[in-house]
Amino acid sequence: MKTSVRRTLTAAAATTGLMGLGLAGAAAHVTITPDTTAAGSHALLTVSFSHDCEGSPTNKLTISLPEPLVDAKPEIVPGWTVEKVTEALDEPLTLDNGSSVTERVGQIVYTAETPVEDGYLQQFDMSVQLPESEGETLAFPVLQGCVEGETDWAEIPAEGEDPHGLEAPAPTITLTGAEEDGHAETAGEIEPPAGEADLESASASNDSSGASTVGYVGLAAGLLGLIAGVIALLRTRNAKS
Repeated sequence: MKTSVRRTLTAAAATTGLMGLGLAGAAAHVTITPDTTAAGSHALLTVSFSHDCEGSPTNKLTISLPEPLVDAKPEIVPGWTVEKVTEALDEPLTLDNGSSVTERVGQIVYTAETPVEDGYLQQFDMSVQLPESEGETLAFPVLQGCVEGETDWAEIPAEGEDPHGLEAPAPTITLTGAEEDGHAETAGEIEPPAGEADLESASASNDSSGASTVGYVGLAAGLLGLIAGVIALLRTRNAKS
């Protein structure tokens, strides 16, 4: 459900941006949207496109992972096959957790069963472990293959250069600190704030007191009924006597 809502919002945002610019060419980029950019966190990255290669439908998307990443878990998308392409490292790489690896996933390749025409939004999710390097910008070059031709979204802006001025910029994300990102991972149950906890405790106490009061009232009513029945019985016997 969350994924569906997020995708709907992403599509709406893309449409709004296109209307605001009024130029299809200016919005014709492959984009990447993270659900978090906090360094060291697990992130869900959404790669999307909504255009073709100058009139030719898209049938393949090759997403290259930046070197700090060693693995990715790609989404299985209906109508597309997906492949993880591994590569051997020249030298073993030591991860943030101290472990060492000799190979990494270098690319995620999606191939369409039916090519996607221009003007249709297509998205792919993949889960990754972001490195512990706050402030670093990670680039994810994407090769968009089409029935005829291809577009290599791999241009990296020079320092101080506006990436929007590039013809085929690579999608990027910049890692932030946990405080700036505003996301926090919590294990187990989430305890409510102190004020809410007090309210819940008071509510539970009131509910318990209310239930007890109702029980006592019911018991008293039953006793009164029993007494009334006994009195009526005694009066009946006295009248017969």
